[in-house]
Formats: sequence, C-alpha cells, structure tokens
Amino acid sequence: MMDEIMHTMNENEELPQDAAEQTDAAETPDGEPAEQPESAKDRRGGKAELKKLRAECAEWEAKAKEMSAQAEEMKDKYLRTLAEYDNYRKRSAKEREGIYADAYADCIQNLLPLLDNLGRASQFTEGDQVAEGVRMILSTLPDILGKMNVSAFGAPGDTFDPEIHNAVMHVDDEQYGEGEIVEVFQCGYKYGDKIIRYAMVRVAN
Repeated sequence: MMDEIMHTMNENEELPQDAAEQTDAAETPDGEPAEQPESAKDRRGGKAELKKLRAECAEWEAKAKEMSAQAEEMKDKYLRTLAEYDNYRKRSAKEREGIYADAYADCIQNLLPLLDNLGRASQFTEGDQVAEGVRMILSTLPDILGKMNVSAFGAPGDTFDPEIHNAVMHVDDEQYGEGEIVEVFQCGYKYGDKIIRYAMVRVAN
C-alpha cells in the first residue's frame, strides 16, 4: 500500500517537467514550431544595424552624386577644350594661307620693277641701247633680291666650300691658291641661311 502511494506522488512531481516540455514544443496550426517572441535587446540591435545601413547608403548616394557632378564638369571642360582646339586649328590654317598669300604678293611686288625695265629694254633696237638697258636691269637686281632677304654668292677668288659650292671643273695652276675659285659658271643664291641654289664653279687644286 505504501509503495503505491509513493509511486503516485512521484508521478505527480514529474508533471511540471512534462508540462514545460509541452510548452517548449508548442506548435503552430500548420505543424511548424512556434516562433519565440523577440527580446527587447535583439530588437534594439536590429534597429541600430538598420540605422547604420541607412546611413551608409546615404553616404554612398552622396558620393555618387558628387562623382557624377565631377564627371559632368570634366565632360564640359573636355568639350570646351575640343571646341577651342578646333577653332585654333581653323584660325591657324587661315593665318598660314594669309601668310603665304602675303609672301607671294611681296615677292611679285619686288619683281615688278624688274619686269618693267625688261619691257622698256625690249623696245630698244640698237645693240648698244639693249646692252645698256640690260646692265641697268642687272644693277637693280641685288637690291630687289635684298628686299626679299635673298643674296648671291660665289665669286672668283673665294675659297671653295663644299657646303655652298659645286665644283664641276678643276685646274692645276700655281698662280692660284689651294681650293681657290678660279671661275664661276653660275652664281649661287640663298635665302637667309638656306641655300636656294649652289654656285657652280671651277676650282684650283
């Protein structure tokens, strides 16, 4: 009898544990375990993380807008530079054309007096008059060429210089010095330091 009473008491003492297990194992109507209520600490942590993410998103959005503005500014500068260069190229081409045209006009203008004198000389019929007219024309030629910065070179007695003279003949004669120009077949001309035509000469060995 006593044994049965003790057994009954033991079963009654184990009931709270079984009830707790049933509570822990509560299920939803569809058979899934019921979600446990979120603690206040977890809720605060989630809100802080969300706030942090929103702040980061706002920061990246601001940076994106700033970079977009910079890109737009660089594009505008590039387009303006491209337009300025195109204008400069067109202006330079036009200026070059103008320079060439002015140079040609100046050259022709300097040659016009020579053409006028040749026209007058062609009207002479006497040999002496023609010769005198040609001499007058030739006397004005150095001045005309000088206005165009063109000078003649190559004269008998000059020393041969392969940079400006072209020796087409040589002569052995002790009365001339080594490399002395004996005769000039064709004068040379240069524009400043640029050789236009080499002088054709005969040189003593």
